[in-house]
Amino acid sequence: HVQLVESGGGSVQPGGSLRLSCAASSNIFFFNDMGWYRQAPGKEREFVALINVGGVTKYADSVKDRFTISRDGSKNTIYLQMNNLNSEDQAVYYCNARVLSRTTWGQGTQVTVPS
Repeated sequence: HVQLVESGGGSVQPGGSLRLSCAASSNIFFFNDMGWYRQAPGKEREFVALINVGGVTKYADSVKDRFTISRDGSKNTIYLQMNNLNSEDQAVYYCNARVLSRTTWGQGTQVTVPS
């Protein structure tokens, strides 16, 4: 049973940066892809970024050029570097991992950007 543990959330002023981490309990190259989603209060969970087993990345238009997803296979960890944060980025950020039809989610980490 795979477990994902996110960390790195917190409160940051507009224009600031944060780096989120997601540590997996198994080899991350076992997954077809891993990614980040976020959910703001009263809104649906939305896609943010993903990286597939081949290293190809994809981003939501709202974060393109500000966020970067990366991975460290030696630590079984993926990261989300978030720059130039604004109030629209405030949400709980969730890591996920997919293999075939199975998706595993982490518990989430809060990112707060006061307006």
